[in-house]
Amino acid sequence: MSRLGLTETIAAVATAPGSAGVGIVRVSGPDALRVADGLFRGRRAPSRTPGGRFLFGELQAEDGEVLDEGLCLVFRGPRSYTGEDVAEFQTHGSPAVLGRVLARALALGARPARPGEFTLRAYLSGRLDLAQAEAVLGLVEAQTDAARRQASLGLSGALGARVARIGANITRTLAALQAMLDYPEEGVPEEDREGPLSAAEHDLQELVASARAGQVATRGARLALIGRPNAGKSSLLNALLGYERSIVTPIPGTTRDYLEAGLELAGVPVTLVDTAGIRETADQVEAAGVRQALSLAGAADLVLALEDGSQPREALPTELPTGARVIRVQTKADLPAAWSDPEVLRVSAVTGEGLGGLREAVHAALLGDAARGEAWLTTERQADAARRALSHVQAARHLPDDLAGWELEEALRALSDLTGRDVQEDVVDAVFRNFCVGK
Repeated sequence: MSRLGLTETIAAVATAPGSAGVGIVRVSGPDALRVADGLFRGRRAPSRTPGGRFLFGELQAEDGEVLDEGLCLVFRGPRSYTGEDVAEFQTHGSPAVLGRVLARALALGARPARPGEFTLRAYLSGRLDLAQAEAVLGLVEAQTDAARRQASLGLSGALGARVARIGANITRTLAALQAMLDYPEEGVPEEDREGPLSAAEHDLQELVASARAGQVATRGARLALIGRPNAGKSSLLNALLGYERSIVTPIPGTTRDYLEAGLELAGVPVTLVDTAGIRETADQVEAAGVRQALSLAGAADLVLALEDGSQPREALPTELPTGARVIRVQTKADLPAAWSDPEVLRVSAVTGEGLGGLREAVHAALLGDAARGEAWLTTERQADAARRALSHVQAARHLPDDLAGWELEEALRALSDLTGRDVQEDVVDAVFRNFCVGK
């Protein structure tokens, strides 16, 4: 998205497509209130109305035809979402009304807004940093309370404040190192180097650790149910869903392909994947299902490895993929137990025993407490910048004073990339490319 033309006045429908009780057309830019004067008729002209006020009146076409009755909300820069003069028209939410109102705004000199351009202007005017702008998109797309909470924290500036705290510690040490160049005989006091850098490294490690949880809360997670035939995978999937999605029979090997179902589990959007039972087999179709099950386990965010608790314990004939995160589950807790293991969760798909504990274990495995009470990193762009900053801080801690300064300067540049204070235009374009028109 080019930054050219950002001084022009733009307009777009700011509500979702389709019919609704209320719809909004947003106009922003230097001529926003002039456009509003030509479109709206009320007791007072929008251009003569103080910011933060609203007017009731008629929205009219060029020939005086009344398009609708509604409200005109007036915001004056810099105290507006975009930092510019803004007029928002709240009308009935039919596509016909909104289309005519927008067309009239364009005829009066506004141009159609590009995707994300209102939020881009908020970023360029300094109303939002880049992490806050990404949080706007996260809030629009949030499907669970965990995603909503993180987007809300990000929009509040909590992530920027967290990054600023880290940057302050790095800057303190960098200033001491630069002073050392002028007074080399003094050196750098330990409290001006090791203390701040240790704190910065610790905070960056926590921030990087939050990235996985943040991305899971935002995009969701895939949970693969793995186990021998008749271990209770399909029954557990149905129990977690609350309805029969997968066929359950006492015949081993009923599931030969995989089956997916979505739900919210422990505050996270989850896709459960029921896989074929893992065993050695000469059946080519079943063997293909076993290979597919192991592949799905390797790609999943979390594996639930199920074992039938009513039968003698028998290990899987093959190892789970290296690096798989696993919760081990003993199924059929409603039947007499053939074995016990305090490290394995006991559940019953029939009675519901242990399902609450399983949900808590899934929550801990996916989200943990990596960012308790603080804003998380929620995009790969943010995570990459934080990892780079951490790498430079760690390098600086093991270098002589005269070489550590460059590493700390690079760490500060990485933090600036994270918040967007000093970032390439193509990165900004990539962030706003995913926004909808009107936001």
